[in-house]
Amino acid sequence: MLGAISVTHPASTTLSSWTYSRTSGNRLFLSGYKPRTVSMSLSNNRSSNKKQLEGESLYLGLDFGTSGARFAIIDIVGTIQAEAKRNYPIYLNGESRDWARSWKETLFLLLEDIPLNLRKHIVSISIDGTSATTMIVDSDTGEPLWRPLLYNESCPDALPAVKSIAPPNHTVGYDPEVDSYPSWLVCQPYSHLLPSVVAPGTPIACLKEELRNKFGFQKECVVCSGTTDSIAAFLAARATQPGKAVTSLGSTLAIKLLSNTRIEDSRFGVYSHRLDDKWLVGGASNTGGVVLRQIFTDDQLEKLSEQINPSQISLLDYYPLPKAGERFPIADPELAPRLLPRPENDVEYLHGILESIARIEAKGYGLLKELGATEVDQVFTAGGGAKNEKWTKIRERVLGLPVSRADQTEAAYGTALLAIKGDQQNIL
Repeated sequence: MLGAISVTHPASTTLSSWTYSRTSGNRLFLSGYKPRTVSMSLSNNRSSNKKQLEGESLYLGLDFGTSGARFAIIDIVGTIQAEAKRNYPIYLNGESRDWARSWKETLFLLLEDIPLNLRKHIVSISIDGTSATTMIVDSDTGEPLWRPLLYNESCPDALPAVKSIAPPNHTVGYDPEVDSYPSWLVCQPYSHLLPSVVAPGTPIACLKEELRNKFGFQKECVVCSGTTDSIAAFLAARATQPGKAVTSLGSTLAIKLLSNTRIEDSRFGVYSHRLDDKWLVGGASNTGGVVLRQIFTDDQLEKLSEQINPSQISLLDYYPLPKAGERFPIADPELAPRLLPRPENDVEYLHGILESIARIEAKGYGLLKELGATEVDQVFTAGGGAKNEKWTKIRERVLGLPVSRADQTEAAYGTALLAIKGDQQNIL
């Protein structure tokens, strides 16, 4: 049999003994409680909670982002018991990067990183991945049948075929409002290959016996459907009221706004995810930290940022992209990066890039309002960019809104919350 993995990360197929490959789709439901969050490092938790953990259930969230993966283990009230991260190893398949092998190896390395005394308490696992990354696999073995199609890949050759069957200005894929694929897609001869769709945090299957024995997980440990990395970051931030938004500043820039109104517009790459009786609307740009790292080292970014005056407006007008192609707030697969002219002063150059990314963010929120979404009134920040205080002040000035770092900024934490949700409704 064939299975298509979309939205949740391909690594989830490796963990579960489920016959069919499942996905989370774009439907979300929040659990009712609000966890207390206490940041604790992996090294600080190896023995400090040993007595407290006896008989206690723990929940594992795995975040497979653009440049690396991490895990967070939390208890029922949201206290972090352990967390760690890994960069993806680089493997090549011919001239192309073998992402599937990198993901799989990273998954098992992270599982080995989990403290032994915590593994037996983990009752539920959930995984997130980059939005729109897709891989087709053998549903019996979980082995990939073709290389993954990444979130930032353009497929212009497929557009004529899509336009021949899809109505104008229609977002291709599962419709969360009616909980089904559109009729024009279901009637296609390949519709039986479309992924099954369940809500994030839905129990799928128990962990494979061989993995339970190898890593020391309990027999009842279940694998739950996940979501995208940016939505997981939104869940971690606990932005629960309409008008509250989360900008994820990682390798890319993704914005999510809780709205009373659903909006969809494929012209601008705008889409909505169902979140209880509200909608999580937004989009994802190809700009972000990946561009910064093409130009500066981490040490340079830190030292140069310290010298920026965030109250001063930069007159440099860039559109920072790693390569040609943009998806939001401009949907243009041919849009070229604009990073010139480069001033001699690197502080001025970095200032211009950071402010230009902030302008793209502001344009994104402005577009959501124009299309009918609830107006944003506060922005929380997740991802590595949340640590840059000068950038936060620049964004606050450009957006004209209060901007702050979320109490929890890691997507793995939000995915662990989905693992709690899955355990609460587990009937496997």
